[in-house]
Amino acid sequence: MIALILNSGLGSRMGVLTSEHPKCMTEISGKETILSRQLKLISDAGIEEVVMTTGAFDGVLANYCKELDMPVKITFVKNPVYDKTNYIYSIYCAREYLKDKDVLLMHGDLVFENSVFDEVIESENSCMTVSSTLPLPEKDFKAVIKDGKIEKVGIEFFNDAYAAQPLYKLMKDDWNRWLGAIEAYCESGDEAKKKCYAENALNELEGKNIYPLDFTDRLCAEIDDPSDLAVVSSKLKEIENRKVYMCFSTDMIHSGHISIIKKAARLGKLTIGVLSDEAVASYKRFPLLPFSERKAMFESISGVHDVVEQKTLSYRENLEKLRPDFVVHGDDWTEGFQRPIRDEVTSVLAQYGGRLVEFPYSSGDKFKELEKRARADLSMPDMRRGRLKKAIAMKGTITAIEAHSGLTGLIAENTVVYQDGGARQFDAMWISSLCDSTAKGKPDIELVDMTSRFRTIDDIMEVTTKPIIFDGDTGGLTEHFVYTVKTLERMGVSMVIIEDKTGLKKNSLFGTEVKQTQADIPDFCEKIRAGKKAQKTADFMICARIESLILERGMDDALERAFAFTDAGADAIMIHSRKKEPDEIFKFVELFREKDKTTPIVVVPTSFNTVTEEEFKERGVNVVIYANQLTRTGFPAMQNAAKMILEHHRAKECDDICMPFKEIITLIPEEN
Repeated sequence: MIALILNSGLGSRMGVLTSEHPKCMTEISGKETILSRQLKLISDAGIEEVVMTTGAFDGVLANYCKELDMPVKITFVKNPVYDKTNYIYSIYCAREYLKDKDVLLMHGDLVFENSVFDEVIESENSCMTVSSTLPLPEKDFKAVIKDGKIEKVGIEFFNDAYAAQPLYKLMKDDWNRWLGAIEAYCESGDEAKKKCYAENALNELEGKNIYPLDFTDRLCAEIDDPSDLAVVSSKLKEIENRKVYMCFSTDMIHSGHISIIKKAARLGKLTIGVLSDEAVASYKRFPLLPFSERKAMFESISGVHDVVEQKTLSYRENLEKLRPDFVVHGDDWTEGFQRPIRDEVTSVLAQYGGRLVEFPYSSGDKFKELEKRARADLSMPDMRRGRLKKAIAMKGTITAIEAHSGLTGLIAENTVVYQDGGARQFDAMWISSLCDSTAKGKPDIELVDMTSRFRTIDDIMEVTTKPIIFDGDTGGLTEHFVYTVKTLERMGVSMVIIEDKTGLKKNSLFGTEVKQTQADIPDFCEKIRAGKKAQKTADFMICARIESLILERGMDDALERAFAFTDAGADAIMIHSRKKEPDEIFKFVELFREKDKTTPIVVVPTSFNTVTEEEFKERGVNVVIYANQLTRTGFPAMQNAAKMILEHHRAKECDDICMPFKEIITLIPEEN
């Protein structure tokens, strides 16, 4: 595409302002002229070639353009009879540079705001700027619209007409037809045809394919006299002070982000809200970069005026505080889980007259590849291992759900629930000895050896990215536990939980119904110390599980053990109970927190399952593990399916309640 700027007019109505230079060099603000603004927009749009017609002060104009040092090639074409002809003849003089090209045509005294220019550039068809809201001018251009296309342009039309401005985008075929008509006018021998508007020639063409582009009440105006200059300059100042807001969660900036940021910055002073780490982790994935680094990343981008934190997916708090004139977003949130967020944004903006501007969302294979790479990074052992500690520090309370296979790991990884414009998902996965044993059809008595259980970890880690909490049972002999810690840490597991019991393991669900022996405090402390000594990084966590309440040894015993185990180096304490009421769990947390404010507390609310995560968080619990729900729901469903087939002697009734396999395999990534 080539840009054509018509600067051959005298500009006599500007008085002394154009006594020493052409009108296009008139200052419209403290930092730009009409022409410098036009050329910057042209350059930013990627247009590299400009044809500029000139008249009086052609040398001054050429020197000025050279001083601007814009990254565009400018060809100057002087109209030798600029004072006796109109711009139709200036176009004729430049015709050899303009044939067989898409053309962006504008008058040299035209000032328009960025969004108007952008829409012209992005138009897929030939277009001319018109306004459906401005009153029809007496002496300036109007465009007659018929069947959605521009039929005529001139100052004399008032019926079926819109106010119009001479900013065009003309596709090659449409432009060649108009240019041919201009040539015919200028070569006709009729001198009057050299003094009319170029649009006179356009109006004689049949079957024009030029569409109106409605700029409504946005700035798009010619400067004919000093009063126009005052109005336009005032409007520009207002535009420059407009406040624009966007929100980002990304930790990898790609060309699509840069593109929409540039578009937003052209609307005014751009403030970017960067989602907090907790907000990102709640609906997307754990951020590769912490908030402080993501904030700094956006602060370094040209065109960004300010960067602030957005604490939640909801924009309300920041919008009510900043009251931006525009909120900019991609058009990907018109449907799906983000729709309520969009609805809230439009509601808040409507309260004070703000506007939502949506641009096409950037999607494609290269962007998907970036996200795939991010997930690959998150799945690496060194990245995955430390995320549990970070998530606890970030959110205060995190949740984990059991996984016992690659497929259940994918369920834990990908299940998201959207509520009230926000999102909820599990922060981690719990690899339970009970569920691992059950999946293999074996009793939960540490019969499944560690080698087999490590294979389960491998299966899950291969297809997921979230942190893993490992059920280490009793930890075995201290000497064995040391090697377990080393292996788990090397694999990228975040936490191992070991219970303070000895001898053949009996599941805690049995409580005092079977004989269970609690480990002596000094012996268990020694196991913890040995495990801590064996680990190589500060990321790996050893959690001591206390069975005192399960075995009805009392609160004092539970607390004594808790403080002893933390003194021995335990990174977290898990307290367990078989009772349906959470009272003793709450009491333990209360008493423990009186002396220890920081050590994470872990609970598994299998029995006391009416307590919400919010209640746990309020009382000081940091990790809530849903320890066996996938196993407990999966097996009855499979058993029921088997019975239905036997009862009906066919699969139809069973298939009616089955999830289509096509939906199941969508969980499975094509490449891990």
